[in-house]
Amino acid sequence: MEKLTQQEEEAMRAVWKTGSGNIKSFIEHFDEPPPYTTLASTVKNLEKKGYVKSELIGNTLLYAPTIEEADYKQKFLGNVVKDYFANSYKELVSFFVEKDKINAEELRELIDLIENKPK
Repeated sequence: MEKLTQQEEEAMRAVWKTGSGNIKSFIEHFDEPPPYTTLASTVKNLEKKGYVKSELIGNTLLYAPTIEEADYKQKFLGNVVKDYFANSYKELVSFFVEKDKINAEELRELIDLIENKPK
């Protein structure tokens, strides 16, 4: 599956939140909703790319995701880590520390998550 544009990712977040629905139901999940036709076009592109499937129920096209949000995140974050951080999540976290994007308290929370993760 190919990487999504920012506009497509925003539309997918609305699809994931809704689970299954029509364009109008997706619009409700935007802070600043795009025009109906813009979102409809974006969702059609997502269907062409294989991220959503559609089903005609009466006069209404309903869309549903074909990939779970967690699977999408894992796939594309994994590619970022591989391509930019020598396949090292430690390098990724180090980068965020160096750029002041994560603080000591947040790192402690991550350590707690790691140490308390069910085995």
